[in-house]
Amino acid sequence: MPGSVLVDELFQGHVELQRGEGWVKPWRLPYSRRALFPSPDEGLLTRAETTSGVRLRFATESRQVRLSFQPLPTTEPAAGRAGFHFDLTIGADLVQSVSVAPGGDEALFADLPAGDKIVEIWLSQEIPVALTGLKGDASCRPVAEDRPRWVTYGSSLTHCVRAHSPARTWPALVARRRGLHLTSLGFGGQCHLDAMVGMIIADLPADYITLKLGINTISGSLSARSYPAAVVALVQIIRQKHPDTPIALVSAIGYPPRETDPNPVGYTIGAQRRDMEDVHGRLQSLGDTNLIYVNGLEVFDLDLIARYTEDQCHPDGDGIEIQAENFDRAVMDRLLT
Repeated sequence: MPGSVLVDELFQGHVELQRGEGWVKPWRLPYSRRALFPSPDEGLLTRAETTSGVRLRFATESRQVRLSFQPLPTTEPAAGRAGFHFDLTIGADLVQSVSVAPGGDEALFADLPAGDKIVEIWLSQEIPVALTGLKGDASCRPVAEDRPRWVTYGSSLTHCVRAHSPARTWPALVARRRGLHLTSLGFGGQCHLDAMVGMIIADLPADYITLKLGINTISGSLSARSYPAAVVALVQIIRQKHPDTPIALVSAIGYPPRETDPNPVGYTIGAQRRDMEDVHGRLQSLGDTNLIYVNGLEVFDLDLIARYTEDQCHPDGDGIEIQAENFDRAVMDRLLT
């Protein structure tokens, strides 16, 4: 099988590529500036090292494509799966999903449609992946990208380790349906409205930006005093380089433990939603007419939480697909018009 050099132009959905002897690892924050992203136990960088939303995009006539990588982690996959999934899509269609056992080092996609086609291979949303090769029975060629670019920022609810497979996280489902180039900055447990993450978003090319903020900060990292100010600051940082880009502020989805029961700093999810809506009104009053607010309960309400979660927080794979439908309707219908 002819091999293809893993050139930068093949990669999408990452922020920076780390290169070693014979391997390439995508990161969703800049590896070369990792010292600027401190967190306890390096939790933020650990999530940024995983490849949620990251993919290879290329044109090929191949009927069979083999993706190779350094041995995958031997940790247990999420949601009781036997392996880590890699997906191949053509356009909006999920053509094939391959499960690779922990410690495995390749994913083989066979019996692909004949003829020249643009293919995307989505890397596992759960783990870091260091790629070592891409081979097909014909050449795999980088292609120009002309799709509108969408950047989304959020927590584990955007990271989506419980999704059925990487092309079925809710950001991937929405992007595939809408024909968008996705960069998903979903960091499980680590969406604390970091100013440095705002600076990264500001530096990324983007036609649309969505900020799904709140669930991680209800642990107590932000209060009624600091949360609204942090939302304002995050938007203002992004606006320095995206003055007119449509931005959606999306508050937390249903979270029964803190809907009305105050956290250790006296804050609730309900109050967060109220405060984000207030921030939206303040920024609009100062002339930010390309900013919308969406109540997170429109994306995933308390009834859905009861039906599709085991922990009152994280939707399962089926729930994530409902979340995609609702996000597309409640947020993207408004943002893209």
